Amino acid sequence: MEITDLKIRKMMAEGRLRAIVSITLDQMLAVHDIKVVQGENRLFVAMPSRKDEGGIFRDIVHPISAGARQYLETQILNAYQEQLALMQAEAETDAQENAEPETASAAEETAE
Repeated sequence: MEITDLKIRKMMAEGRLRAIVSITLDQMLAVHDIKVVQGENRLFVAMPSRKDEGGIFRDIVHPISAGARQYLETQILNAYQEQLALMQAEAETDAQENAEPETASAAEETAE
């Protein structure tokens, strides 16, 4: 089994839910609504689930072996961390670009 496509569909900065992810396995099977969740000690991946008649949430799709779970979680969390780093770098670049014109204007006013 190989993840042939991974898309982070939505990122959240607040609350425990941090991202919603979709993956494609072996270019044959798509799995949507995988969640990246901030636990008490670490981030973890929660598979798509729904509430049954008894009010208990049950996974709709889930890995069968510990190795498969580890593979999926590692790939998804790595992609999440990469996206988070990219977003932070873009925010820093935007902040620097927005600060530079103000600094130049302030220097011009001081020179006058």
